[in-house]
Amino acid sequence: MDYLENIESLAYFSPEIVLVVFAAAVIILDLLVKNRESEKTAYLSLVGLGCSLVAILLTNSILGTDESKNLFFGMIRLDGFAVFFKVLLLLATAATILFSLRSEELDARLKGEYYALLLAVTFGMFLMASSTNLLMIFISLETVSLTSYILAGFLTHSPRSSEAAFKYITYGAVASGTMLFGLSLIYGMTGTGDLAAIGQQLPIVLAEGQVTTLGILIAITFILAGIGYKIASVPFHMWSPDVYEGAPIPITAFLSVASKAAGFALFLRFFFSGFGNSEVMQSIDLGLLLAIVSALTMTIGNLAALPQRNVKRLLAYSSIAHGGYILMGAVLLTNGDAAIVDKGIGAIIFYLIVYFFMNLGAFYVVVLIANEAGTEMIEGYRGLSSRAPLVAGAMAIFLASLIGIPIFAGFFGKWVLFTAVIEGNLYWLAFVGLLNSVVSLYYYARILKAMYFESAEDTERFSFSKGTFALLSVFVVPTLLIGLLNIFYSLSEKFTLQ
Repeated sequence: MDYLENIESLAYFSPEIVLVVFAAAVIILDLLVKNRESEKTAYLSLVGLGCSLVAILLTNSILGTDESKNLFFGMIRLDGFAVFFKVLLLLATAATILFSLRSEELDARLKGEYYALLLAVTFGMFLMASSTNLLMIFISLETVSLTSYILAGFLTHSPRSSEAAFKYITYGAVASGTMLFGLSLIYGMTGTGDLAAIGQQLPIVLAEGQVTTLGILIAITFILAGIGYKIASVPFHMWSPDVYEGAPIPITAFLSVASKAAGFALFLRFFFSGFGNSEVMQSIDLGLLLAIVSALTMTIGNLAALPQRNVKRLLAYSSIAHGGYILMGAVLLTNGDAAIVDKGIGAIIFYLIVYFFMNLGAFYVVVLIANEAGTEMIEGYRGLSSRAPLVAGAMAIFLASLIGIPIFAGFFGKWVLFTAVIEGNLYWLAFVGLLNSVVSLYYYARILKAMYFESAEDTERFSFSKGTFALLSVFVVPTLLIGLLNIFYSLSEKFTLQ
């Protein structure tokens, strides 16, 4: 395998370099601007994200659709997989910045550091999606974690935010140490940190009796602690509800989508590249372990969401449950059939796209209602259909999609996942997923009930700008359009003339 040297790699590393440069520029601009409440740093951050996106497209066009490059002597890889996740992460960061501009809970005087940290955490997530070496995997994970801790506790005047940051750091430190121990075990077994070399070496040392299946399973379990912490899978989910509730709402939205997407990118990269050999997968029975984790994650997430009255906390448990759904597709990576593996990866990617629009859209409504009603509780949504009918309608669309009601994008995301799992002969897991979708109907319906069937004490209408509705439509339209396009495509196939 050809590895590019450091200098040769810089041209392909330009999207990450752009992010670092603009993060530094944001800090410098924040020092120079006399008006501490200026929004120039936000706009400069958006420009940085745009330049990074252009750099991604340029490097991808130079690279070609079927090629990949191993940069910095194989530390990271640039391929179509990395490009997809980088674009998704850039869009999530851009949405977070736009949410932050409309959020009233953030201190405007501290937003320069805030936007610089957002660019920095995006840089770390880029590395997570591209890392192909054990050392780079750990460095990228820590880069994301350290910046996320600060962002979670950014509301320094709020004890709840400080508590969130403290719990985030505590759980993160334990997960990072556990993962590092697992990575060291894998390195000791194979003598290499390169994922491709690990995938080739593991079957050899296993066949020669140098390592045991139990040893590999223990190492993988420790590594899953670190990755499971980022995707908030059971039993590494305990930090998520408290952190999501205490963090600023835009950061909660960012963590629920971008952090989860980066975590799954790392998960797919690590297990597909390092443990893609079906012999190793089947010998340690990793598929059963992942299936159990998936079932527990979606079940505990949904059951814990049932009694919640705080919408942020409710959506936090909902995010855990959706992570369980996505893990259903990850289970298929252990299947010996290449076609099933491809369907599992495709199902995960499609669901992440769908989840991006419907979950960020729901959190944007939470930002708007928190600004107007001054609360994050379900009671603040009472009578929303009469006080802000368009916002209520948008929230209804997002919630219906999160439930998985037909026509909406969420239904087709779950359909792709469930059908892939059924084709992998995991009928029981698909049944558990279906039951959990039914359970989720209850707590999402409570918000719908408050909006359309309950009256608020204050009947004064909420006022929103045209820009607010324009941004809201960015999430509403794809949530509807993805579903409608799937229906039209199915009908066109059904009624095609022979």
